[in-house]
Amino acid sequence: MATSRRLPLQPLAFFEAAGRHLNFSSAARELGLTQSAVSHQIAWLETELGTPLFQRGHRGVALTAEGVRLFEVVRRSLDAIDGAVAEIRVRQGRRVLTVATDFGFAAWWLMPRLAKLRTLMPDLDVRIVTAQTAIDIRRELVDVAISFGTGDWPGCTAERLFWEVVVPICSPAFKAALPEAPDARTLAKLPLLHLESLAPAPWLSWPDWFALHGFSPKSLPGGNDLTFNNYPLVLQAAMMGQGVALGWVPLIDTLVQGGQLVPLVDRIERPERGYFIVEPEGRRPDRNREIFRRWILEEAEAVKAPSCLRS
Repeated sequence: MATSRRLPLQPLAFFEAAGRHLNFSSAARELGLTQSAVSHQIAWLETELGTPLFQRGHRGVALTAEGVRLFEVVRRSLDAIDGAVAEIRVRQGRRVLTVATDFGFAAWWLMPRLAKLRTLMPDLDVRIVTAQTAIDIRRELVDVAISFGTGDWPGCTAERLFWEVVVPICSPAFKAALPEAPDARTLAKLPLLHLESLAPAPWLSWPDWFALHGFSPKSLPGGNDLTFNNYPLVLQAAMMGQGVALGWVPLIDTLVQGGQLVPLVDRIERPERGYFIVEPEGRRPDRNREIFRRWILEEAEAVKAPSCLRS
């Protein structure tokens, strides 16, 4: 009989948490384990696959090319498992709050704070649904959404969490290799990292950034540019020194504070856009939704304290 080569789920779950945080200690805290336990599981997984999944450095870790490939598959698979579990729990009368948002907000802002929410609501299961495209909360099985835009969603109420604050970012090594601080024209000649959008992007794109600086490159993307279909991969590429990305405050604050990314030029603020908590109008009052709304507004207000990227 052939021996099964199917990998056990636990190391993959550990790998997904470490890949999302890009920090073994943070992954361990989320999982309620020690850092050495997470490191051991990931080392076993790398040995089993015969390839490193992380680049280790004194400033933290970054996914290798094979690590990025595996992370995308594991993340989608765990999302599918979470969805099936949530549906079963709903049928069994368990309380589930489904929150929809984009990949970047989920990975770099919401997930690191969910431990606080669990303390506040220990008997509630929170399900996170991610998509890079807009979600129509009125037609999806979603309780609340954290959405990026102008705050105008027909049939919904929206409360602002943050306005759009953007700064070009790169790895410390990438910045150190530049002869001088770039202006817009010089920046256009560097490898740029783009976030793909199938429709006109509601967020600031590289062409938007150059236009705000009075410069319109003939073609973007091009040359050595790279385009990714979700924001965590954009940041991964920036940390690996593959180019310059647009960084959204406060999503990148911890990465800058940890020295994994550095601002390259001045930031831009666009108060007309930003992240909002969005709820459909006309729904019956729900205690869990209201607790979540108050919690995330308080968390957002706390983040508005001075950061390393605010003047």
